[in-house]
Amino acid sequence: MVLSTIVESITDFVVQEPKISGLIIGLIAAAIIASVINVGAMGVVWLERKVLGDMTNRFGPCRVGTRWGILQLVADAIKLFTKEDSIPRGADRPIYVWAPIVACITTMLVAAALPWGALNIGGVVYPLVAVNMDISAFFVEAALSLMAIGAFMAGWASNNKYSMLGAFRGMARMVSYEVPMGVCVISVAIMAHSLNIVEIVEAQSIWYIIAQPLGFVIFMIALVTDLGRIPFDQSEAEEEIIAGYVTEYGGIRWGLLYFQEYIIMLLGSVLLVHLFLGGWNGPVIPVISILSPMIWFLMKMILVLVFLIWVRGSLVRFRIDQVTDLGWKWLLPLSMVNLVWAVAVGVYFA
Repeated sequence: MVLSTIVESITDFVVQEPKISGLIIGLIAAAIIASVINVGAMGVVWLERKVLGDMTNRFGPCRVGTRWGILQLVADAIKLFTKEDSIPRGADRPIYVWAPIVACITTMLVAAALPWGALNIGGVVYPLVAVNMDISAFFVEAALSLMAIGAFMAGWASNNKYSMLGAFRGMARMVSYEVPMGVCVISVAIMAHSLNIVEIVEAQSIWYIIAQPLGFVIFMIALVTDLGRIPFDQSEAEEEIIAGYVTEYGGIRWGLLYFQEYIIMLLGSVLLVHLFLGGWNGPVIPVISILSPMIWFLMKMILVLVFLIWVRGSLVRFRIDQVTDLGWKWLLPLSMVNLVWAVAVGVYFA
């Protein structure tokens, strides 16, 4: 009785005050998205530390706190939060302060348009997405390209020429691989006849990793490069004892820039799963059919994350000229070939 009264009151409020109720719903959705991506990124940090720790036999990530090394993450968080917050002399203070914040805001834009799994209720699959836009694939690709702004702000504001060089290298890397990545997204959209990520997932009766194997390889390489992970970690160079554009940052500000990289890693893995691995599609698990799509989605996402971590632990850093040559001279032409293939296959199955 009480529950039905509350539901009726909420319904009446939504009908009578659509603007206020829309604002409240938007704030609640933003809080949920922020919680999901932050908790998920913490899991990614722990997973990378654990996997790399096992590969290199490091004591901390493997044993601190428990046999799973869970408390190592807690110890690092306490250290970052309690460090002194200092700003270099001569730095552009407003830009220096806002650079980590801008970097984190871009991740929220991407997360809002990405589906985070689905639920099977009564045989009908309901995707879990905050904003189901008709052009969500294009929106996500555009929002991912904004990462270069935060990197440039951090390098410019630090008043350090090596940080500035690291920012320029990072921007050159991002720009050279955003183009083939965008072409791969267009190829997927052409084959699915939609720019809506939910509709792209639903259109994959055959996963696009099978229909577009070349596009999958190009997108995977471009994703690793966009993340700035080894072997494409050119923000810092072998001959420089610095950390690229984050060199002059410390404490919680450095933690935000560091954490943002793992959030982007999580979001990129989710995007890859939706575009090429069928998203939440998979055989229904009889015992827990309602959670079956979510389980398939999480398993695919974890598989992609482990692969990215394995690549980081296995390869060495390339030179910046090798990276840009790979992007402009090889991946861009190959992405065009994949685009032609997608058009031909898309027309055939239309």
